[in-house]
Amino acid sequence: MSIRDTLRPVLTPITREGWPFIGVFVVVTVLAGWLWAPLWIPGVILSAWCTYFFRDPARVTPVRAGLVVSPADGVVQLIQAARPPQELGMGEKSLTRVSVFMNVFSVHVNRIPVDGEISGLSYRPGSFLNASLDKASELNERQSVRLTTSDGRDVAFVQIAGLVARRIVCHLTNGQKARTGERFGMIRFGSRVDVYLPDGVLPMVCVGQTAVAGETVLADMDASSNAISGEAR
Repeated sequence: MSIRDTLRPVLTPITREGWPFIGVFVVVTVLAGWLWAPLWIPGVILSAWCTYFFRDPARVTPVRAGLVVSPADGVVQLIQAARPPQELGMGEKSLTRVSVFMNVFSVHVNRIPVDGEISGLSYRPGSFLNASLDKASELNERQSVRLTTSDGRDVAFVQIAGLVARRIVCHLTNGQKARTGERFGMIRFGSRVDVYLPDGVLPMVCVGQTAVAGETVLADMDASSNAISGEAR
């Protein structure tokens, strides 16, 4: 077995969006350390953190039809009824919104929550409030996506910039076919992703639960069950 095969299970890939930032951190570290040796220590620490931030681990996605998986790593911060972003044209009726909050140590690569076709995209500039606040969904910079499943149901997911985040990356295009768990973008550096479930679909997660992008099942659109509650143990 080669060294590469031995290390592959423990080495995490880096997303391509991260390499320019990592390069800048390394160059600044070298220059700062050359000017004053004590700056090597914080420079190396910050460069290591930058590399860690842009990690892009592989995920094992459940692929049964009807499952909606988390588009982001982080904590399920809010589950509430809310109207989808008006720019997506999904009507005025409130739907169940599941909000996953990412801190600066979370994996920030975002993934498609369910199979379907991208039927709406809208970017809206805005504020940079703390993404954990409820009003961030309305006031913050956001990238909204509408996805229509093969049976005609709409699922919306929204990348929301946060207090530290200053750049939303979304690689989707209208009419694109998307598969559950596929990477579609990221948010730099700490933020939130909202998922609006179809009418009548209940979440299978609870507030405070840690979600894993592409793996944690947020809802089953083909199941009928009661909402889930949780408690710390």
